[in-house]
Amino acid sequence: MKGLGLALPDPSRQEVERTEQHLVHVHPEEVLHMKRTADRLFGDDYRWSVLGAGRSQMPIAAIGAAMGANVRVGLEDSLWIGAGKLASSNADQVRQVRQIIEGLGLAVATPDEAREILALKGGDKVGF
Repeated sequence: MKGLGLALPDPSRQEVERTEQHLVHVHPEEVLHMKRTADRLFGDDYRWSVLGAGRSQMPIAAIGAAMGANVRVGLEDSLWIGAGKLASSNADQVRQVRQIIEGLGLAVATPDEAREILALKGGDKVGF
């Protein structure tokens, strides 16, 4: 970390997670505080992403995307697609967050771009 003499992968990836236990109401200032803290600790050579659990999932994704973060959604973090409505699949949540991101005038990474951003090799290059 910057100034602490600790080595991190280059560029390091930081993920901000807020859960129902820690966050009753989503507020942009909370995400901004986490981003500022990461900036202070890691400088500008890192990628960051956000995820929110439970009912915080889409608001956190929207706030993070507006601030330049990568976003993560999925049934592992929330079973919901909206107030009182269960998501039938991860695809439901991905479609919804895609609408949010594109509504902000931003582009969604293709699967190949996402693999490159996350330094993943892809399913065709693993031995299982």
